[in-house]
Amino acid sequence: MGRKAGMVHAGNFNVRLFNDLVSEIMHGVEVVHLVDEGLPFMANEQSRGRVLRRLKTLASFAEESGAEIVLLTCTAFGRLVDEVGGAVNVPVMSVLEIMVDEVMAMDGRIGILGTHPGMLASAWQLIQEQAALDGKKTEVKTSLCPGAFDAMWRGDWPTHDRIVIEHLNQMMDEVTVVVIPQPSMERVLKQVPEASRKVPIMSSARLSVQRLKERLDGIAQ
Repeated sequence: MGRKAGMVHAGNFNVRLFNDLVSEIMHGVEVVHLVDEGLPFMANEQSRGRVLRRLKTLASFAEESGAEIVLLTCTAFGRLVDEVGGAVNVPVMSVLEIMVDEVMAMDGRIGILGTHPGMLASAWQLIQEQAALDGKKTEVKTSLCPGAFDAMWRGDWPTHDRIVIEHLNQMMDEVTVVVIPQPSMERVLKQVPEASRKVPIMSSARLSVQRLKERLDGIAQ
């Protein structure tokens, strides 16, 4: 019997992206995708309880469908793994928390680029919390791409990509590494030639699938 992973998304556009990455990195693994497009509109502290309830339900659906591990690809809700993981009997991972762990291994000025203000706030807070725990001083610059999220939501990807690339080019002049936590922004990297990348650019989706594979490989069948 083949291996199976579950993924919980806040947008249907992530399904194809992660399917492509799983086919490349986790050959032969079946993915159960669960999508809740209402989540991005609940990215505030007042809605946290309702968001957690929905994520727990979706994670349990993935487990019931045979998933041996669950990845939360929504990035606007802060640290969630412990609380969501308590509702299921399989490991739960989070794209945002994977990125934060990777960032903590870096030095220099870190730039975080995003299209959703909730994601930027969550990423900044998580990094500061982890830096305090590690006793490390980390300089972080966040940059919002105004209008890109709305363009993406109405399916206007050319406008989304143009706005993100404009802000990415500006940010590369101001930091030593750029972090792109939102999987929906992964497509933009294909439009930025390596020769134009003044600093390293970290992509959350690819890194998360690599970490997912490592974790799944460690689970006995």
